[in-house]
Amino acid sequence: MMTEKMMIRSLGNEPPLLADGRRAPDKREVSLRWLSGTFLTGITSSILMGVALFAALDGRQQLAIPAEAYANINGDAHEDTAVTRGGRLIAPAIAAKPSDKAIMEVSTVVHDGDKEVVRRQPFSHVKMRLAANHVATEDYPDFDALSIFSADEPQPAPAQRTGAIYGSDVESEVALKSVPFPTGKSDLKVAPGMSLDEIEENVRSNGSVLTDGASQVAALYYVDPQRFSNEDNDVDLTAGLSARVLEQNMTVSAPESITPQTEEFADDIIPARQNVPIAKALTDAGYPDPQAKMLSGYLSQPLGSEDLSTGDVLRIGIIQKGEQAKLIRASVYRGTRHLVTIALDDKGRFVVASEPPMLDAVATAFSDDSLSVPSGQNLPRVYDGIYRAALSYGMTKDMTALIIKLLAANVDFQAQLKSTDFLEAFFSVADSTGKATDDSELLYVNARFGDTAIRFYRFQADDGSVDYFDQDGKSIRQFLLRNPVPNGIFKSGFGMRRHPILGFARMHTGVDWAAPRGTPIIATGNGVVEKAGWDSGGYGNQTIVRHANGYESSYNHQSAIAKGVVPGAKVRQGQVIGWVGTTGESTGPHLHYEMIVNGTKVDPLRIRLPGGKSLDGDALAKFQDERKRIDTLLNNQPVDQVASK
Repeated sequence: MMTEKMMIRSLGNEPPLLADGRRAPDKREVSLRWLSGTFLTGITSSILMGVALFAALDGRQQLAIPAEAYANINGDAHEDTAVTRGGRLIAPAIAAKPSDKAIMEVSTVVHDGDKEVVRRQPFSHVKMRLAANHVATEDYPDFDALSIFSADEPQPAPAQRTGAIYGSDVESEVALKSVPFPTGKSDLKVAPGMSLDEIEENVRSNGSVLTDGASQVAALYYVDPQRFSNEDNDVDLTAGLSARVLEQNMTVSAPESITPQTEEFADDIIPARQNVPIAKALTDAGYPDPQAKMLSGYLSQPLGSEDLSTGDVLRIGIIQKGEQAKLIRASVYRGTRHLVTIALDDKGRFVVASEPPMLDAVATAFSDDSLSVPSGQNLPRVYDGIYRAALSYGMTKDMTALIIKLLAANVDFQAQLKSTDFLEAFFSVADSTGKATDDSELLYVNARFGDTAIRFYRFQADDGSVDYFDQDGKSIRQFLLRNPVPNGIFKSGFGMRRHPILGFARMHTGVDWAAPRGTPIIATGNGVVEKAGWDSGGYGNQTIVRHANGYESSYNHQSAIAKGVVPGAKVRQGQVIGWVGTTGESTGPHLHYEMIVNGTKVDPLRIRLPGGKSLDGDALAKFQDERKRIDTLLNNQPVDQVASK
C-alpha cells in the first residue's frame, strides 16, 4: 500500500528544472507570450472563416433581373399563382441592357465676332439604367434639399464654349462670314463673256471629267452631245448615265419610332465560377425552376452534359417588350470558345442553332466591373442612383448637380428607384474617352421616373444667357417653389384655425414650416424685394418679394434678414434671403409663408402655378431649329409620342 511519505519520496526531492536559468512561473501569473499568441490565433481564424464564407457565397446575393422579368410572364409554367410563404412580395424588374454609350464627332458653330466658326467636337451620348449596380468613380455630396434648390449653381461663361449643333458635317474647322448682298456697284471685277469657240474648247477639254467610272459627275442636258463629236475626238456625254440597281427581294421602308412597347433584344450573361448543374445556375440567377429545367434539358443533349464547368459562360437571349420578356435563345461558352447554341424555331421549339455574333460581355463575364440590376428591395434612392450612374458614365459632379437641380421640381429624390427608371444625356467631352471636363456642357436630357417623363434642351440666347427648355420652348425651371424651407416640416395649412395666442378662430392666410432657429430661407422665385424689415402687425421680421404677373411671396417671423435684401433689390430663385426665427406673434421657430396673387392671399400648396418663362419670336425659332438638329442627331422619336405616354 502506497503511503503519503512513499508518494512524496517517489516524486523525488530535486528542485524543478528551470528554462534559461529562470524560475518556474507562478500559476497565478499571466504569460504575455501566451496571451498574444492566443489573440493572433483568433484573428487569423476569423479572417480565414471570412474568406471561406465569401468564396462560398460567390456573388450569389445578386439576382439576374432578366429572369425575374421572364418569371413575370403569364405562361403555362406559372400554374400556381397563389401567394406562398417565401414568395416574392415585390414586382420583378427588367434587367439593364449592356452599357449604352456612344462617342460621336459633331460639327458645332460658335460665334466669334462677325464670323461663325464651325469645328468638329466630340460628344458623349449615354443611356443609363439607373437601377443598375453602378459604381461611382468619386465621392459625391450627401442629399441636402437646401443645396438642391439653392441658387449657387455655376453660372455659364458669357461666350459660348460648345456652341450650337451645326446642320452640316465638316472635315475640319471652317470660318463663315456673312455680308450683305451687293445690290449696287460691286468692287469685284467681272470677267468678259466667252465666245462660242471658247465654250466649245472648254467643253472638249473638260469632257473627260464629266464621268468617274460608271458614275455620272455632271451633264449639260441642254447641249446636243453630237455637236462636239468628230472623227478625231469623239466625246460621248451620255456614257456616264447609268441606272441604280436594287437587289432583289429588298424593301426600303421608313424608320420605325421606338416606344416603350417596342420589342428590344437583351443578353443575360451568367458566369459559372464552379462546377454547377445548368438548372441550378439558372435558378441561382433568378430564373423560375420550370424554365430552368426545361432549358437545361434542351442544352444538355447537344452539350453532352447537364453541368457547367468552372469558367463556362451561359448566355441567355431575351426579347423585352414593356414589362414582359420572352426567352428565345441560349448559348454556352467555354471561356470565349463557343460550345453550343439553341434557339426557338417557328413552331416555338428549341432547336440547335448557329453561333450568335460574339458579345464583349462574354469575355468580361468574370470581371468585377460587370453591371447587374439588384432586386427591388436593394435599389437605392433616386438621388444616389443618378449620381452613381452619371459619375460612372464620365459626367462631372457639377454637371450631375445641374441635372439634379433641373429635375428637382418634378422628381422626388428620396424615393426608391424603380427598375424602369432611366436617364439619357448628351454632353460635350474632351476626347474619345468620353470623360467630361469643367468646360463640358450639357445639351440634352431625357429622363423617366415612374410615370413622370421629362425632356429638356440647352439653349443660349443672343444675350449670352443659358437655360434649359422643354420641346415647346418653356423653361424647365419652375416659376415659383411651394416650400421656401426645403429642410422644414409642414406644421399648419391654409384656412380657418384657432389662433394659438389670441385664443379665437382666425383665418390662417399662409402655410407654416417648422425648422430650428437659424435655418436658411430661400426665395421661391425671381423678383424684386418690396419690403424687408419689422412688421408691427405681428409678422415680426418680414420680407415681401414681388414676382412677375401679379404674384408676391411673403416670409414672416424671421430671426434675421440676409444682407443685401433691401427694398428694390433683385433676388433669384433659391437665394438665401433670411433665417427661420420666432419674432412677432409666434409660439416657436417657424416660417409663416404667404402667397399673394393680384392682392389676394391664396393657398401656396394648392394654387396652380404658371410655368417658367417661355421663348417667343426669333428666339423660339432658333431654339426649335437647335432642338430639331439634336433630335435628328440622336434619332429621337417625336416629342408628342413621349408626352402622351
